[in-house]
Amino acid sequence: MIPAWLQPLADAIPTVTAEHFTRFLPPEEGGRDSAVLILFGEGPDGPDLLLIERAHTLRSHAGQPAFPGGAQDPDDAHSTAAALREAQEEVGLDPASVEVLGVLPALWLPPSGFVVHPVVGWWREPHPVDVVDAGEVAAVVRVPLSELTDPARRYRIGHANGLIGPAFEVRGLVVWGFTAGLIAGILTLAGWERPWDTSRIEQLDPETLRLALKTWQTTTEETHP
Repeated sequence: MIPAWLQPLADAIPTVTAEHFTRFLPPEEGGRDSAVLILFGEGPDGPDLLLIERAHTLRSHAGQPAFPGGAQDPDDAHSTAAALREAQEEVGLDPASVEVLGVLPALWLPPSGFVVHPVVGWWREPHPVDVVDAGEVAAVVRVPLSELTDPARRYRIGHANGLIGPAFEVRGLVVWGFTAGLIAGILTLAGWERPWDTSRIEQLDPETLRLALKTWQTTTEETHP
């Protein structure tokens, strides 16, 4: 049985639409199917969310905080199987320890051409997790919901492409981009969001900007050779 604090999110999953999270909707054709695992648990500091920091040497999305996940393989029966497999490969998660609550609507990630299927899970039997493949993951972090909902840790961030999106400063990480957008949408959906200063806008720090530009350059080259 899932805890009472998670029930509002579980109840909302079947009714939510992709527009709640983003204006970037998947194309009718094309795109590469992928899945991420949005895993909630009870940690040492209360309810939390599992995040990873992607390796800084990756060709795309290097150094960015993210959910465990990746491209769906032909052997994956569905997006849930892909998300659990990727989490096992990246952080050593035991799929049997997770109760899947549902799959959010597919979302479009334009820089990499992925159609992302966000799988929401309850970590009913938490166990130690850590970096398994250092070529993919730099760090594994369990972020308390109390930090994600703390108004002092929230702001909006200016991207190099001119867009402005949500951001969270937690556990020494600046969570931004696609992952921050998903988190922000989930906080609203579950009724966890607290009033915060939406007028506060920061810019990406130089290193994060360098890595982000590397992603955009790489994906542009791959899409337009």
